[in-house]
Amino acid sequence: MPRTSFIFKARDKQIELGDTTRIMGIINMTPDSFSDGGVLDSLESATEKCLYMAEAGADIIDIGGESSRPGARSVDASEEMDRVLPLLESIRPQTRALISIDTRKSEVAEAGLEAGADIINDISALRHSPGMAETINRWNAGIILMHMRGEPSSMHLMEPSHDIMSEVIEALKYSVDKAVEHNVPRDRIIVDPGIGFGKNHTENLELLNRLPLLEELALPLMIGTSRKRFIGAILDKPVGERVYGTIASSIVAIMKGVHILRVHDVAEVKEAAEVSDAIARESLNK
Repeated sequence: MPRTSFIFKARDKQIELGDTTRIMGIINMTPDSFSDGGVLDSLESATEKCLYMAEAGADIIDIGGESSRPGARSVDASEEMDRVLPLLESIRPQTRALISIDTRKSEVAEAGLEAGADIINDISALRHSPGMAETINRWNAGIILMHMRGEPSSMHLMEPSHDIMSEVIEALKYSVDKAVEHNVPRDRIIVDPGIGFGKNHTENLELLNRLPLLEELALPLMIGTSRKRFIGAILDKPVGERVYGTIASSIVAIMKGVHILRVHDVAEVKEAAEVSDAIARESLNK
């Protein structure tokens, strides 16, 4: 299906979101993330990984310092900043890619933006930290609003939703309205339905299959299926062996109108996206 085109602005930069699927590369500076916690054990290795992702085609590098896997403990803002700021300061002069900080804390967002980040990826969609929207507006930053049921520490215990699509759409509408009320322009907002965040296997599949319903939000759409548990359940594969499942779900998402894919395996997904985009453009030209 054709994707609605947008110009997304972040600080003094902008990126076109339309016929070309954009790739966000995931960098977890955490000891306990579900897929790659503790893998990047030095600033040098993390910097190298970021630059490799940019070279492989990542348009955005997303740096996180607090795990959001099911059952994860929260960390305080100072610990989170200690994890993400040195890497941000290391790579900022070395890449033209947009840099995102994956945080729900306004203190971390403030420090990250001051150090040169362009975007804040808020998994709480402005529900966790009261000052987040004001921080985004003050820095003219971009914001990604993601839907999450519950909290990381307990979201795996959530009862199934009565209507997951309606729940996601209404919650994202609330967060978008809250951002706009705090003078965040709509051209600085991206939405994410939050695959795996308090959703069960069936709900994740429903969200992926019915992504076009999110078009009513009239905003760019990002999705993160990378190495998620529902892929492992389908394939009976451990987390490190889910790249092909990630590619398959990414292609489905592209064909259903997603603008940005948040992934661990940038090079592999980038190639799949280029082929999918070419096919989609050809169908539009007929």
